[in-house]
Amino acid sequence: MANYIVMPKLSDTMTEGTLVKWRKKEGDKVEVGDVIAEIETDKATMEMEAFDDGILNKHLIQEGTKVLVGNRIGLILGKGESAPVDAPAVAAAAPVDKEAPEKPASAVNGAPAAQQAAAPRPSTPAAAPVQRNDGERIRISPFARKLAQEKGIDISTVTGTGPGGRIIAADIESAKPGAVSAAPAAAKPAAAPVAATPAGAGDQRLPLSGMRRVIAERLLTSKTTIPHFYLNIEVDAGPLMKLRAEVNAASEAAGGTKITVNDFVLKAVIAAAVKVPAVNASFDGDAIIQYANVNLCVAVAVEDGLVTPVVREAQKKSLREISESVKDLAGRARSKKLKPEEYQGGTITVSNLGSYGIESFSAIINPPQAMIVSVGAIVKKPVVGPNDQIIAGQRLGIGLSADHRVVDGAVGAQYLAELRKFIESPTLMLL
Repeated sequence: MANYIVMPKLSDTMTEGTLVKWRKKEGDKVEVGDVIAEIETDKATMEMEAFDDGILNKHLIQEGTKVLVGNRIGLILGKGESAPVDAPAVAAAAPVDKEAPEKPASAVNGAPAAQQAAAPRPSTPAAAPVQRNDGERIRISPFARKLAQEKGIDISTVTGTGPGGRIIAADIESAKPGAVSAAPAAAKPAAAPVAATPAGAGDQRLPLSGMRRVIAERLLTSKTTIPHFYLNIEVDAGPLMKLRAEVNAASEAAGGTKITVNDFVLKAVIAAAVKVPAVNASFDGDAIIQYANVNLCVAVAVEDGLVTPVVREAQKKSLREISESVKDLAGRARSKKLKPEEYQGGTITVSNLGSYGIESFSAIINPPQAMIVSVGAIVKKPVVGPNDQIIAGQRLGIGLSADHRVVDGAVGAQYLAELRKFIESPTLMLL
């Protein structure tokens, strides 16, 4: 039976992928599990396996082409079988789909979407435009439209927070079923994005990469749909630096690797989340999900933006294990070799700009998480010591950005108090 190879959805934010390289040529025999192509997503380059036996009859997409999730990229035929009449002779480069679904594609025949690399799929038909009562056309993504139908949401009552006022899945998730069809009288149309100053002589117009586009969309959604609040503290990093020197001296003598300041901070962030589990949560429409495990995301700067690989069940790991996990994940993030499960499912994120000399900052929440911790540089400065004496101290600035739908100010303050305790008495982290 003829089986189309389609661009799989390899992450929750992926709407398109780049076919980097064909690993099988036209006419090659293909067996289930064979690597047939390399796909670059917004976060990594991954090998794509075949899910059917047969002959790779046709490359429908050339190497280096961006392809929307679910679009056909190749065709596998059985022995002696002819290509179906609907097989395109030449595949054009896929344009950027501004209406791509915000959530993973549905499963085909009961298997996850990411495993349907060779399953034939129909293309998604364009839905007819819908208008509000005032005649204004409603802009909504196909997935959000489907979600609205399932939940019984009248989309004419929903205000879109996506690009250009488009309704996205998050807007439907936060809407109430059975809403009346009349839009609020005081509602204002979504403001149109302000156009950039046109490029002039010597200026460059740099097309957005897949990663940069996803970063832009997710952070815009975060900042416009999540009610952020911010708390900041300054802690005494002297005890931590002293313990780190002792640990590294012992590690070096034993032929081990060094523990970084960030490793200690990550361990403290995890330990504090165990003490205050209310911050290890997400807002989910009519409920709050509080997670049993601390799946820690660590922000890693890469060439094209930012990736947040996940240290899973971090509360069960030792300081050494956290250090090794972060080094491994960060290295593979920079070479785009992460697997999808290694950058999905995080519950808390830490962003550290201390190595860049930044003393303090407030980060934007990494949705759908409820909290992100921002870490600055350790700075030597005069502080008031015992007996009101001015002494040289080492101070570390830490910020917390939280989703006020999930975390109240008092809870955030309680979390930072626990975090301070672990950093200023770091031996507690080793118990």
